[in-house]
Amino acid sequence: MNGIGKRLALVCAVGALTLAAAACTGSGASTVKSAAANGSPSAGAAAAGASAKAAAAKAGPVVTITPASGAISADPSTGITVTAAGGTLTGVVVRTPGDPVTGSYAAGRASWHSTWALDVSQSYTVIATARARDGTITTSTSAFRTLTPAATFSTEIFEGYQQTYGVGMPIILYFSHSITDKAAVERALQVATSKPVIGSWYWDDNCGMAPTCAYFRPRDYWPAGTTVSFTGHLNGVEGAPGVYGYHTLTQTFDIGQSVIAIGSTQTHYTQIYVDGKLAYNWPISTGRPGLDTPDGSYLTIEKENPVLMTGPGYSLEVPWSVRFTFSGDYYHDAYWSVGEQGYENVSHGCVNLPPYAAEIYYNLAVPGDPITIKGSPLAGTWDNGWTMWFLSWSQYLKGSALHEAVEAGPGGSTFVNPATLPPDTAKAPLQTAPAGNANAV
Repeated sequence: MNGIGKRLALVCAVGALTLAAAACTGSGASTVKSAAANGSPSAGAAAAGASAKAAAAKAGPVVTITPASGAISADPSTGITVTAAGGTLTGVVVRTPGDPVTGSYAAGRASWHSTWALDVSQSYTVIATARARDGTITTSTSAFRTLTPAATFSTEIFEGYQQTYGVGMPIILYFSHSITDKAAVERALQVATSKPVIGSWYWDDNCGMAPTCAYFRPRDYWPAGTTVSFTGHLNGVEGAPGVYGYHTLTQTFDIGQSVIAIGSTQTHYTQIYVDGKLAYNWPISTGRPGLDTPDGSYLTIEKENPVLMTGPGYSLEVPWSVRFTFSGDYYHDAYWSVGEQGYENVSHGCVNLPPYAAEIYYNLAVPGDPITIKGSPLAGTWDNGWTMWFLSWSQYLKGSALHEAVEAGPGGSTFVNPATLPPDTAKAPLQTAPAGNANAV
């Protein structure tokens, strides 16, 4: 290159540097545009990110279903969860040959969760749809199967279908296995009532009838004429480590008229109230000293006419017998002690009635009618009979695993903080059990 060429090349190089320096003093927007045009790595990444976001927006919201498709041992106790990132859920459909699956959306419909546990050993297909703000729709599907547990528990309910019970009758559940996660099981228990009712669950590990028992009792006696429907959504609930429920339990029964007995060991009389009014006032004889009839608010358990009663020095068939303790206390016909009835306690612990009175009461009684014995020097024993009404409302609430009350009505039940409940205005002994009723005098 000759001298003139070298000088021109130098001038061009200086010019290029000058232009570059001028570009550095420009506006930020110009800088980004120039950098992108010149292939700057940072600018390229920003442009790529913007493109990715735009592509994602066009692709629609991201729908995630748990359990994921292909799972073969999904935990049924956790249910189904669906979420939508970048959009709102417009529909969730669950198909299964097992129990129908219901669920609810969270606020804003960004997620959905099933209401109850899933069935064990069952297949499910979940189809969920979500919409982005620009109208883009995404549909996602998950097909999975729940686990087959190594151990299961079953549950039985005492009440019979469409049978009639007294106003004190609790819902009684018997579990075939010891329940350690009582809170999980309690959440799965639903009560629907034709009339509004406030109540609570109570757990009993020493009931003697099963490894674990659970009782639902109203705060006060049931309103007469109430229809009660129970559903235990227990299929898939883990009641103890590795032990799952495998069926859904349902039952419907009725509460009949109010029949309440109040018997005094001191006055030797019993009053029978029917639908809140005094219907009968009969002479009685209760347990003699040493065989005292125990105090407490019990419930009638069963009745039989006659019952073979045996003990030291006697064995006879007793007519018109209504049982109220497991150990063998009855309201019954005692034709042999009519002369002492109303005056003296001579029985072996039962409540002796005149024959005409025993027959009338027998025909009135159904399981769950309240019987309160008072004035005895012998205290009642918990679990000797259906003794749920030995406990005050505050004591009963402590037996709930959730420590919550239940508000029930025609649409089902919800758990509520007991502090939010309206005040209790029920009066003993006709609307609720007397306080401290099991205490000895």
